[in-house]
Amino acid sequence: HGLPRIYLSANSGARIGLAEEIRDLFRPCWRDPEDPSQGFEYLYLSPDDYAKLEAREEGKVRSVITEPLEVDGEIRHRLLTIVGSADGLGVENLSGSGMIAGETSRAYNDIFTITLVTCRSVGIGAYLVRLGQRSIQNEGQPIILTGAPALNKVLGREVYTSNLQLGGTQIMYKNGVSHLTADNDFMGICKIVRWLSFVPIARGASLLPVSLNMQTDPVDRLIAYEPPSGPSDPRLFLAGADTEAGWLSGFFDRGSFVETLGGWARTVVAGRARLGGIPMGVIAVEARTVENIIPADPANPNSEEQVLQEAGTVWYPNSAYKTAQAIQDFNNGEQLPLIIFANWRGFSGGQRDMFFEVLKYGAYIVDALSKYQQPVFVYIIPNGELRGGAWVVVDPTINPEMMEMYADEKSRGGVLEPEGIVEIKFRKPQMLACMERLDSQVRDLRLSLASPDLSPEQKAAVKRQLDAREKTLLPVYTQIAVQFADLHDRAGRMAAKGVIRKELKWTQSRTYFYYRVKRRLAEEHIRKQMRNVAPNVDRKEQTEIIRGWFLKSDPEADFDQDDSKVAAWFEDSEKDVALCLAAWKTQVDAERIAEQVTEASDDALLAAFQQLSTERRQQLLSKLQQ
Repeated sequence: HGLPRIYLSANSGARIGLAEEIRDLFRPCWRDPEDPSQGFEYLYLSPDDYAKLEAREEGKVRSVITEPLEVDGEIRHRLLTIVGSADGLGVENLSGSGMIAGETSRAYNDIFTITLVTCRSVGIGAYLVRLGQRSIQNEGQPIILTGAPALNKVLGREVYTSNLQLGGTQIMYKNGVSHLTADNDFMGICKIVRWLSFVPIARGASLLPVSLNMQTDPVDRLIAYEPPSGPSDPRLFLAGADTEAGWLSGFFDRGSFVETLGGWARTVVAGRARLGGIPMGVIAVEARTVENIIPADPANPNSEEQVLQEAGTVWYPNSAYKTAQAIQDFNNGEQLPLIIFANWRGFSGGQRDMFFEVLKYGAYIVDALSKYQQPVFVYIIPNGELRGGAWVVVDPTINPEMMEMYADEKSRGGVLEPEGIVEIKFRKPQMLACMERLDSQVRDLRLSLASPDLSPEQKAAVKRQLDAREKTLLPVYTQIAVQFADLHDRAGRMAAKGVIRKELKWTQSRTYFYYRVKRRLAEEHIRKQMRNVAPNVDRKEQTEIIRGWFLKSDPEADFDQDDSKVAAWFEDSEKDVALCLAAWKTQVDAERIAEQVTEASDDALLAAFQQLSTERRQQLLSKLQQ
């Protein structure tokens, strides 16, 4: 039915056991019966004990595999394998655990899955937490593969004092295994319920229409808080900010933003929020420098805690992985439209980050976006920028059917930052040429220097004046060059080149995206039904068909640009849209059947007609006679 799957995790891993019925019967073959300390050669069953097993297991011993031996005239049944008469002693539990793991992995790709770690989760239990991906971990409940006592035995010393050292929230929330933490079961359930409020009621269900009790924040209000230039907290422009001057509203509905994976890779912010009541997946960029703390390993006396500084607006290996993981979560099961507030200067490409696979995790972002099945909106925020490889991995050509890119009128985008472009394409010779063109003193001094009438002493004096003038003006012309390069990065050029869909103004972007998201969701719902009827009809044909239906109701409207009217048409004319879809389906079926009939022989048609029920034949005959 595609319903959400909630897993309450509390386990001690795969069950272990021993064959109790054999433990009371086996005997060791001592190397020296007089001195057991010399060890033994094998284990065996006496004939009487073997007979007891036969009687207990109805004449056929299944709990052991033995080899008969004769030793000093005594028959011994040497134990080769102990199977056990009861199930659940060892590998069968691992096989069952594998079945659960496979089912959980498939469920994540199919429906909404979430886990609440209510008690310790060990071994396969820990893997199930991860395979379900979305997880909420109670404080004080570890997620571990092996317990601390067992690890201490392997290490030969008391290293770990608690399972929480291995898998507490200070580990699992910081590395992204746990999306959220909770103080107790009740708080954990409350967080699950709130998470469920963002997702469709079942797989494939529409997010529209939005319940009235979710529409608490006017969609046509202006956004009061604008992201400043320089380091700032992105949560403020997402959710709004309390200031001395009062409340400054953000992009999303007030109080609707919920951050997840907040302890891991903190240069990226991911979560869910509502836009006019419509739930959306959200990815934004931390513009401030953050600390990434890697704890010391108690098992290694030489290890030390590492504190790494990670700059804002840059993708690192962990934050690139987090971005890809969040996109995957929004797509699988949650089926949410996604908005990415882009503000990246690029990827961190130093030796350490290249070693820690930043290239691989950056490619994961492309993989996740290429498979996204809901509308995706990339918006370069005001005073933000998107450059180089960071642009490439979120470019709408990755998934042109679902992705759209927008840029704020105050944003920038390009291959390199203006200073970098100037170093390559507007160097000192080009600046001096520009200086000569624009500055009359420099121009006159260059003309004087080229005059053949000057003596060597006069030329030297002119050269000194020219050098002094150029040195004075060079800082200003460097700024001019940077400004010139910066003008190539404006949103106007992005729109002119067709790499973005539209240039937007931040204060009005909330209203624009509300109608755009609403229209896209309704449109994709119709497109899905059309694909089910005629998979061979491409997206362009679908668009023209829907356009034709819409223009019948409002011939003067702009179907491509007027999102509010199109969204209102989908909502207010739901029955008319359904009738149009039904009529189109009938036409498609008729064309398909007509094609088949044209190619079929008369005998085949007659045989097909005779296979219909009597009532159905009568209906068709009466239709033909009309």
